[in-house]
Amino acid sequence: MNIKLILIIAFSMLYGFFEIFMSRRLKSKRNVSKSGDKRSIWFLTISISIGFWLSFIMASTKMGRIYHWNTFFVTGSILALIGLIIRVTSILTLKQQFTYTVTKIENHELIETGLYKIIRHPGYLGQLIIFLGISTCLSNWLSILLMIIPVLLGYLNRINVEERFMVEQMGQKYLDYQTRTKKLIPM
Repeated sequence: MNIKLILIIAFSMLYGFFEIFMSRRLKSKRNVSKSGDKRSIWFLTISISIGFWLSFIMASTKMGRIYHWNTFFVTGSILALIGLIIRVTSILTLKQQFTYTVTKIENHELIETGLYKIIRHPGYLGQLIIFLGISTCLSNWLSILLMIIPVLLGYLNRINVEERFMVEQMGQKYLDYQTRTKKLIPM
């Protein structure tokens, strides 16, 4: 097996374990006062799983293959690293406000510092860049599409559920925040 493919799979698995570990760790420490998840976490998990499976299956074929393996591996690795930095930075900025499900916790505050000053969902942006990086490493343009389309659909659903919940919980304060910031891409 190719060392680059081993590295891609290893990074994907380590990243998945990181997210599962953080989810389990945070679940036991939160006092949830209201939930509004509407099963968006399950839809997102299924979307990501489908994206991974389709992407890796397509990468194992010659369809869509790009033969500049080193260039795409390096580019994808850089994207995954940038995405990971954005993801971790967003988690650290939220501190106690960070949850994996759409919930209101005790003493919930609207965070408007760091990346949250310009975009409302930098953690999701980081994850999208990670998945783009992983699929780019596979050197297959169809793999990139098959990863990004279901994952993006999962995140767009999640963002819509989360934003409706935040407006319900914070009202005008969140509506004002929406007008000052971009949803996902800071342009």
